[in-house]
Amino acid sequence: MGIKKRKVLNLMFQENYRPLTFEGLQKALNITGEREVQELYNMMEKLEKDGSVIKTRQGRYSPLQGIGLLLGKIQAHFQGYAFLIPEAVGEKDVFIPPDKMGGAMHNDRVIVKVLKETKGRRREGEVVRVISRHNRQVVGTFEEFKGGGQVIPDDRHLPEKIHVIREKGLAVRDGDKVLVQITRWPDIYGNPPQGKVIEVIGSLDSPGVDITSIQRKYGIPSVFPAKVMKEAKNFDGIRLQGADDEKERWDLTGLPTVTIDGADAKDLDDAVSLEKDGDRYRLGVHIADVSYYVRAGSALDREAAKRATSVYLPDRVIPMLPPQLSNGICSLNPGSLRLTISVLINIDQEGCWQDYTFSPSLISVDRRMTYDEVNGILQGDKELRKEYGTFVQTFEEMAKLAGLLKKRRIKRGALDFNFPEAKIILDERGKPLEIKVRREGLAESIIEEFMLLCNEVIATHFQELKVPFVYRIHEQPEGDKLFALKNFLSLMNLFPRKEQKLSSPRDFQEIMEKVKGTSAESIVNFVMLRTLPQARYSDKPLGHFGLSTRYYTHFTSPIRRYPDLMVHRILRLSLNKRLTGAETRKLASILPKLVQHCSEQERLAIEAERECMDLKKVEFMESRIGEEFAGIISGVTSFGFFVELPNTVEGLIHISSLNDDFYFYDEKSYSLIGERTAKKYSLGDAVRVRVERVDKEMRTVYFSLL
Repeated sequence: MGIKKRKVLNLMFQENYRPLTFEGLQKALNITGEREVQELYNMMEKLEKDGSVIKTRQGRYSPLQGIGLLLGKIQAHFQGYAFLIPEAVGEKDVFIPPDKMGGAMHNDRVIVKVLKETKGRRREGEVVRVISRHNRQVVGTFEEFKGGGQVIPDDRHLPEKIHVIREKGLAVRDGDKVLVQITRWPDIYGNPPQGKVIEVIGSLDSPGVDITSIQRKYGIPSVFPAKVMKEAKNFDGIRLQGADDEKERWDLTGLPTVTIDGADAKDLDDAVSLEKDGDRYRLGVHIADVSYYVRAGSALDREAAKRATSVYLPDRVIPMLPPQLSNGICSLNPGSLRLTISVLINIDQEGCWQDYTFSPSLISVDRRMTYDEVNGILQGDKELRKEYGTFVQTFEEMAKLAGLLKKRRIKRGALDFNFPEAKIILDERGKPLEIKVRREGLAESIIEEFMLLCNEVIATHFQELKVPFVYRIHEQPEGDKLFALKNFLSLMNLFPRKEQKLSSPRDFQEIMEKVKGTSAESIVNFVMLRTLPQARYSDKPLGHFGLSTRYYTHFTSPIRRYPDLMVHRILRLSLNKRLTGAETRKLASILPKLVQHCSEQERLAIEAERECMDLKKVEFMESRIGEEFAGIISGVTSFGFFVELPNTVEGLIHISSLNDDFYFYDEKSYSLIGERTAKKYSLGDAVRVRVERVDKEMRTVYFSLL
């Protein structure tokens, strides 16, 4: 019988535990056999490696908190100092001076010793061990000098320079953007890291190099491995002649179906249909049957799992699956036979779903619609209504049903944040021409409501089966962020009831209703949204706070999200009655790590997309230096405040530019207040600004106040 990790940790977390040597642990745990001794040794190595325990210089094992140590991530500043963001709940950040970094870099996972803690002042500490490195590859600008070169990292959180050597055969020039492999980390004496140039991304003024640099920074691959492309070529130009060999595949080719997407979308993974029987609806959601083509364990599958998601950048899409599948045989292109998984849901006149059924299916999409076209039809555009005459009534019924579904969602407590979305239009050289801002219309709402319902139905079905599954969860807000939100709402006179704890979606809804249609609506909703934790994937049904539902999943986008593909696989196993004990045990063993990986990859994709958008917004405003705009204060800090313009560009008014008084930051009121004049700049205030300058490296626009 193996040694249990819990048994070892229980011993070490006892109040009377004193750090023991390995031999002392053996004795305390009553371990004598050679095999058990080896197991204990391996376990202690693993616990030490993942930061659960530390081995002191005297060779004794101790839990971190027992000797004033903290485990967490380094958040570095370009001026050399850093903060430890502890992993332990409730622990405050620790300031790390430049000379106490211990060779750690931004985002490294480290152990820090707290050096001193003075009442009313921040804690200081020093890095005593680096557990894991984050920045194994770094993007930056190459600078040549006699006898070698150095790279200045794009990420200002990293050391200001990396000494490099050039790989043979790489033609790198001064000023080129390059990718560097770190070969030696910074040391405790302050010596900079060293590395080798492994890729020349290109000259900074070449089209697309700026976006490629960000792509490399986040480790997002550009090309598929040869084995993956070899498998993908099997689907190149394939045309279905009829149903496949699936025994129970429905033939729904006679059912009128449409796709509704953005005009430039190519990976069309969902189609919808709607039938009416009196005052009842039969909604059909038809999703590309990706799991039929991408078999578990194949090269395609391994690469898709590694990527976990497609990434959408301003000038390109980096797909999870090769184009032969994502834009080809899996995409629900009009007029082509396509294999799908269809979910048919019966809904009553109140928008409440009664029952459902699902199966592999064969469809042929009748129309490829865009959001703009459907919105135009629903707004009465005569030409569009004439062109799509046979589907006009269907779209109107879809809009009615979507309204019923949304009404029910809101009634149960779901949150409805409808923030404007920005799309940047680029020229052929990647320069921004325009920032288009749009809000959700009826067409977008139709697809959103239908997909939300379908995902909820599938999650509910598999939760009732009590089998291993992939859930999409959104946890309840808590901690410092929730405390700060309560303070903010009190300042806005929006938190009058003492019993209101903001512990349920309905509490958030109540606040949203109070500010609806007022000048405070946008900023209050924005602050509430920032308070909420990020949704993630889990193998446990922990509920979805924002949607106010107990069970939710992602099923409707298997072309671009790996969790959806896994859900399809589990569904197929269930339909084929192959969810046996052995299969469920296998799923239970792989899902925890898989959902964590997919959540991490999703966050990376979001960060890359956001940084690319910020860069292009800065470039867009560069040509508008000197112009004046109206805006809203969207954030206040000790060094100034941020102003958001109607086109979603956010810029900084630095405190040093406020010359009419000396301003201090009042944390309780989220305001800058003038000492002499008592003039106040607070969240949500309307202001007029002038564009003064931009900093592309810092992705920052600087405003002055008018």
